[in-house]
Amino acid sequence: MTDQDREAEQQRRMGGWMYIGFWILLLVFVAMFFSRWLDHQRNPNQQVASRIDGDGVREVVLKRNRMGHYNVTGDINGHSVEFMLDTGATDIAIPASIATDLGLQRLGRMQFETANGIAEGYATRLHEVRVGNIVLHDLAASINPNMNDDIVLLGMSFLKKIEFTQRGDSLILRQ
Repeated sequence: MTDQDREAEQQRRMGGWMYIGFWILLLVFVAMFFSRWLDHQRNPNQQVASRIDGDGVREVVLKRNRMGHYNVTGDINGHSVEFMLDTGATDIAIPASIATDLGLQRLGRMQFETANGIAEGYATRLHEVRVGNIVLHDLAASINPNMNDDIVLLGMSFLKKIEFTQRGDSLILRQ
């Protein structure tokens, strides 16, 4: 094999590796695109539209997701979380893993009735809950060890302190 043949073989190998690398990079970019697209489909309110009217009323407009729920990115005690509005939840229901990440105190055992029956968890208090420009302080919440996802249920301990109205595929929160 001559030097010219070896060089040609090396170039063919290099071209093959570049071809494989191109397809790997393309697949990574496609996966990233679809991951972001699916995330936006689940939570179309990652950045919410907030405004304050002339009377000082704070207003947040949420869009319904493709499953008919209102998910929104907000804050608990200054930490970003994803909420799903749930008028059937008495308190703000927090999965145990998120409660641990937030450093929430377990103030006492409690039982609550869920769609799946009676569940046990812990009472806690939240210093601050924020959705857009709506901010509420010192709210009742529960830590639920049986919740396995990363979504906090924004229940009536928050919702009863604001006004909310549904119009079409939008939910308007007013404080």
